[in-house]
Amino acid sequence: MPLPDLPAAPDALLDEQGQPRFGRYQGQIGQLDWQRMPLSRWQRILRPLRHKRWQYLALTHPDYIIGLAVVDVGWTGAAFAYLFDRRAGRLLADVSAESFPRHQAHVSDHAFGAARYDSPKLRICFGRQDGYLAVTVTSAQLQLAAHISVSQQTPVLAAIAPGDWLAHSTHKSGALEVSGFADCQGQRFSLDGAIASLDYSNGLLARQTAWRWASAHRAGLGFNLQQGYMGDGENALWMDRQLFPLAGVTFDYDPAQPLRPWQIHSDDGLLALQFTPEGLRSKNQNLLIASSRYIQVIGRFDGHISHPVSQAVHVVQNLAGVTEDHFARW
Repeated sequence: MPLPDLPAAPDALLDEQGQPRFGRYQGQIGQLDWQRMPLSRWQRILRPLRHKRWQYLALTHPDYIIGLAVVDVGWTGAAFAYLFDRRAGRLLADVSAESFPRHQAHVSDHAFGAARYDSPKLRICFGRQDGYLAVTVTSAQLQLAAHISVSQQTPVLAAIAPGDWLAHSTHKSGALEVSGFADCQGQRFSLDGAIASLDYSNGLLARQTAWRWASAHRAGLGFNLQQGYMGDGENALWMDRQLFPLAGVTFDYDPAQPLRPWQIHSDDGLLALQFTPEGLRSKNQNLLIASSRYIQVIGRFDGHISHPVSQAVHVVQNLAGVTEDHFARW
């Protein structure tokens, strides 16, 4: 049976008693503030270290995929930007930076709003203007200037879930229009014809967090899938400018050989996809106070998705996107 339609997003993360409004919604949550949440003394002490925010942008095109993010984890920050050439099957740019003890990341408490990371190695800036998000990247490997239209978005998924500590929220949006360019290795890549998708997260997470994730979008079709700390809280389909919730999903792949095909299916039977990798980014960093192990795989999805209401089967062919397997001790 199809899941019910998503209700409108509330105006705040917390209700009148300060409790999180757990659930999946359509639209943007206005007030992203956890301050009124009742906490024990120990939880109040830990909150500055457990408050995590990040903003991620993906630009997908038949010829390339660009990804970038600013991550503010309270006591430190990080950022990355990459460009994968699908024609050549390789990364042309992959730059990342971390800042500790000097904190160089800032992500605002507003979905798809201002965010920045500033270091000599990498500068990323998200600036919200009327009707669009202006995004710039400056680094030796990659330069980018983009305008993301957010005035007439496809429906936004907003989710609030227990997470793996107190509570976490996320906003996802896909199939946004974009204009601009990226310069990399002496080539200029026009963003005309690319599809933008945004991912904003803000919550109070555990010291250790793990997830598997998949995302892909094109005009009229997209999905966000996650197995891990959010449960099924952020699993959703975008079909013909409508937003539908999905049940839990399973990722079947060999972690020792991530460039072999992945199989992904939802428990409600609406989605069954094969992900064929074209390339990957990876990191295995183990520091005294933090560690991060992840692979982010770039490739294409094929398979089928059934419309949750009409049950009409939509064939998915060569839909560009990413998968990820991530463990963080932060």
